[in-house]
Amino acid sequence: MASKRGKQTVRDMILSMLVITAVAGVVYIFIPHDDKADPIKAVDYRVELATARRAAPYPVAAPAGLPEGWKPTSVSYEGHNAAGWHLGYLDPDDRYVAVEQSTTPAKKYVPQVSQAAENTGRTREVSGRAWEVWEGPKYDALVLRAEGVTTVVTGSAPAERLAEMAAALKTAPVGTASAPAAS
Repeated sequence: MASKRGKQTVRDMILSMLVITAVAGVVYIFIPHDDKADPIKAVDYRVELATARRAAPYPVAAPAGLPEGWKPTSVSYEGHNAAGWHLGYLDPDDRYVAVEQSTTPAKKYVPQVSQAAENTGRTREVSGRAWEVWEGPKYDALVLRAEGVTTVVTGSAPAERLAEMAAALKTAPVGTASAPAAS
């Protein structure tokens, strides 16, 4: 009797697997899906930018007038203790570029947001301002220190794309909510 029961259990398991596979196949065939769709969705960061610009103790930077092909992918603002602004983009070649700002001292903050980049001691002129050049194993960065805030443009994109983002950055006076249109 035990061997007959064992055969029924195996047969029932095989039948169950066939039913599950058939149902999964039907769902796959009849539920619409787009294999060519871009898996990374662009975000509209205007609300977060307006909020950060009202709340941050420094002028929050965001790009304005970037050429076609730049896609905003992530945004966040943390207003506690060391206020921090993050805006992530993919450049036209799908390389990552982020704008990071914080009241945290640069020596601690820059290696954190740039994946361990280090100051090279060189600077790069971008839109009339001298940005520090940092290089790292994963990300490079351009760093601008101002009174009370460090602005970092970092990512896996080449130096020219980092400079392009840095040149596009615009700020609004502290406490205002004016925001450029999301690119």
